[in-house]
Amino acid sequence: MKIRIITILLFVVSFLQGNAQKVDFGKVTEAALEEKKHPIDTAAVAAILFNKARTFFSYDPRVGFSINTENTFRIKIYKKEGLNWANYKVPYRIGYEKLNDDRVTFSDCYTSNLENGKVVKTKLASEGNFKTSINKYWKEESITMPNVKVGSIVEFKYVLKSENIVEFPDFNFQKDIFVNYSEYTTQIPGFFVYKAIAKRSSELIFESKLERGSLNYTLNDGSMRSEIVNFEQAKNTYSAYNIAALKQEPFVDNIENYRLSVTHELEKTQFYQAPVKNYSTTWEGVAKTIYEDKDFGKELQERDYIKQDLPMILKNIESPNERLDVIFKFVQNKMNWNNKKGYYVDKGVKQAYIDATGNTAEINFILISMLNFAGLKASPVLLSTLDNGIPVYPNRTIFNYVIAAVEIDGKQVLLDASNKNTTQNILPLYAINWTGRLINQDGTSQEIKLMPSFPSKKSTNMMFAIDEKGKISGKYAVYRSDYEAFAFREKFLGMNQQNYLEKVENDIKGIQISNYEIENSKDLSKPIIENFTFTADNECEIIGDKMYINPKLFFTQTKNPFVQEEREFPVYFGYPKQEKFNFNIDIPQGYELESLPKPIKIQTRENVCTFSFNCLASGSKIQIAITEDINKGMVSSDFYDELKSFFKQMIDKQNEKIVLKKI
Repeated sequence: MKIRIITILLFVVSFLQGNAQKVDFGKVTEAALEEKKHPIDTAAVAAILFNKARTFFSYDPRVGFSINTENTFRIKIYKKEGLNWANYKVPYRIGYEKLNDDRVTFSDCYTSNLENGKVVKTKLASEGNFKTSINKYWKEESITMPNVKVGSIVEFKYVLKSENIVEFPDFNFQKDIFVNYSEYTTQIPGFFVYKAIAKRSSELIFESKLERGSLNYTLNDGSMRSEIVNFEQAKNTYSAYNIAALKQEPFVDNIENYRLSVTHELEKTQFYQAPVKNYSTTWEGVAKTIYEDKDFGKELQERDYIKQDLPMILKNIESPNERLDVIFKFVQNKMNWNNKKGYYVDKGVKQAYIDATGNTAEINFILISMLNFAGLKASPVLLSTLDNGIPVYPNRTIFNYVIAAVEIDGKQVLLDASNKNTTQNILPLYAINWTGRLINQDGTSQEIKLMPSFPSKKSTNMMFAIDEKGKISGKYAVYRSDYEAFAFREKFLGMNQQNYLEKVENDIKGIQISNYEIENSKDLSKPIIENFTFTADNECEIIGDKMYINPKLFFTQTKNPFVQEEREFPVYFGYPKQEKFNFNIDIPQGYELESLPKPIKIQTRENVCTFSFNCLASGSKIQIAITEDINKGMVSSDFYDELKSFFKQMIDKQNEKIVLKKI
């Protein structure tokens, strides 16, 4: 999936109401209400018949410019599972508003039904409109449409108003249900230059029309004289027809990265009789703008609060690698993350250090400051977490997280002290998202690859015996390193051990665990090792005088995760990984080996995935060695057919049987 970038110099539209095409409410037809299923997506629970929106600017001398987005929907309900589409929520920011105006206004909200052969409309009453406070930064306005049933058509319109000209609203053409027609018009004053970025732009129809506009402008020279400012304006319209519902697929990093949409990034402003103000036309511009913010660069220069503790922490430690290790562990153990992401501080590094708690920026800024104060070269690295999108172009607002990078022996080591289970070059899984941006104080920056190049390993070793009734018993040991160890610590180490073992026994039906031990649960520099003894009753099938055994026992995969005819999105595995299985089996007395699955080795193009399988027998013993490698964290959809075939062959081989025959 390629995300194409359309750069458009958008020069303006009128501050009058604009000429966007109006949607006529009340023209719901009997035929539309009688329709029982969607003509294209016959399984659709609901469909958007049209969605038209426009974003335009307004001006108030008291507060300046505001961005307004008017959005109109008409939705058809086909099945009871689609009734929730008659409810709609619009979140909006709070905290920076200069006026106490309502930020969201709903209007023209109607439900249409067919009753006794006639179209009957029900208007939304005030009790169907709700305002909710989400947190100190966000509120939400929502509606619950009246008299909705299978077959209904609902219509509504809302206007979202914001004084934050930097956060231009995104527009999604593609929804989670089928969309017949979607249209989006932008009307942007020439005082602003935005970069328009369209995902899957080849699917959009784009039109641009140059017009003339004017604005009465009051001079700010004390004279209160006003002038008329004339400017050229562009009205830009994007539209699309018959847009299939966006559906989740296995192994997707963030489905929102691939939704048909248009976003805008503010590049510069030039107000009347004022100098040009640049925002983010280049990565250097982004880096400089961010570093100059008092909640970023100034906080990184704070050192007084660490001067007393750092000499004691580093007493008698001279090696750069040891200094790095000691400082990182100190900050990681002392500081507690308050679950707030971001790359700007909230209360400041000094107060966060005193409180021993802070957001991501405060904790990692403390780490960076300590490393630099200790003579190591450390810098902040901005990134966007998996749930926040991909930073594919120079952009300030896409980032929502910051980590540290320190240079040791000419190599960059990535660190995140806000998580208690991270180590050097092991980040939280949600932070492994394409690339980050290392920011230097002088305004320069460089791209940092976040995806690890080394494989994380998991190795399962089992020695067990099978009795004549097919019951197996033996010893189990599993070794996990790097991200495999991190993922285990994140998921299970906070769990009561008894609850964890019950979960394992529930996941593997018929297994009973005893003598459980775990090694290195607290030493993050070492792999996690689990050991236990086990028995299982239902892993062998006896038919007549023969016993059939799956070579991978309860680890056997039976379903291919890739079953669709075509794949639209890249395949995301998270990180490179290797999984090994080594089994030593004692066959039961009174049986002999009849057949073993044949050895095989398969691989995809460029060794993205490899699989090897080998069985050997000697007397009453069988040895099984299986290795599965995924050598890339993400591959393009061009690999889909090959991956689909690879997984089919791998699963087919796993499901071949070892056959024992009664003597």
